[in-house]
Amino acid sequence: MSLVNFTEVTVKSTARLHMGFFDLHGGLGRKFGSIGLSLTEPSLELSAVRSGNLCVSGFVSNRAEEIARGLMAKLDLAGAVSLDIKQTIPEHAGMGSGTQLALTIGTAISQLYHLNLSTVQIAELTGRGSRSGIGIAAFDQGGLLIDGGRASPVTSSHLGQVRSSHRAMSSLRVPPLIARYNFPMDWRILLILDSHQPGTHGDEELVAFKTLPAFSESLAAHLCRNVLMQAMPAMVEKDLTAFGCSIRELQMHIGDYFAPAQGGRYASKSVEAVLHYLETLGVVCYGQSSWGPTGFAVFASEELAQKYMLQLKMKFTEPNLTWKICSANNKGAEVLTA
Repeated sequence: MSLVNFTEVTVKSTARLHMGFFDLHGGLGRKFGSIGLSLTEPSLELSAVRSGNLCVSGFVSNRAEEIARGLMAKLDLAGAVSLDIKQTIPEHAGMGSGTQLALTIGTAISQLYHLNLSTVQIAELTGRGSRSGIGIAAFDQGGLLIDGGRASPVTSSHLGQVRSSHRAMSSLRVPPLIARYNFPMDWRILLILDSHQPGTHGDEELVAFKTLPAFSESLAAHLCRNVLMQAMPAMVEKDLTAFGCSIRELQMHIGDYFAPAQGGRYASKSVEAVLHYLETLGVVCYGQSSWGPTGFAVFASEELAQKYMLQLKMKFTEPNLTWKICSANNKGAEVLTA
């Protein structure tokens, strides 16, 4: 059977919220573990065609060129691509722009050269998913996502039997997806964006993880129970109050743990003021995505989200703050070939 030669490939993906880690201790042989949500907006779109030389135009072209060049070198391709980045997700805002850019580029190259690479393979080739698998699962499937963290060394003698499992799994770079739910389509997510405060990223992020103190085993156990016995059943039952309580508990403890690295429970003082105000209004689900600075709040309907956004715009008039209402993306990235 002959292969179809695509003239052009278009890949569309979207931002995600990283709502928190639930095991930063690692005593059971796995570390991190996280919960997050795929969004309909902001979104990323690129088109690609085969080319003799690498050419990148549009948004974040330098970063895209670096990703594409590295990937083509690892794949030893006899050819290149011409990429046009038509739309992008804000960088260093805590919404997974780097992972989505790498996956869209890798998917386009895989389609054009008939490589049949999986999303996990592309993530490994481009160095994504070293701690969280949320962005990779969001690209693949969308929805509310929970990953099982990375295999980590075990030091407790009574858990020695886990060591062999760790050795077998240590080569798996991307954390496994352990649960996925369709997020209620009636619910709306209000994004609070701060254009003046980039989130922790790159070398700064690596240093932060190396210098933060050991995480409490009992707190990790509490947060794991919180996700298993509150967030997950709440998703099945579409109970926003219970889900919000679970997310707030994660946000409180993880935010305080990361406070020395990001200057407080939240990275942006402007976003922090908004979230504290939402708390006084009785909003049940809110927090910061990843290292921030983007904050979020979840409401049961479009009407409620619009009502609160209008109130916030009137109270918080700083020019660095912008607002966006979106819904969950329950279907993953879109790949179009021509």
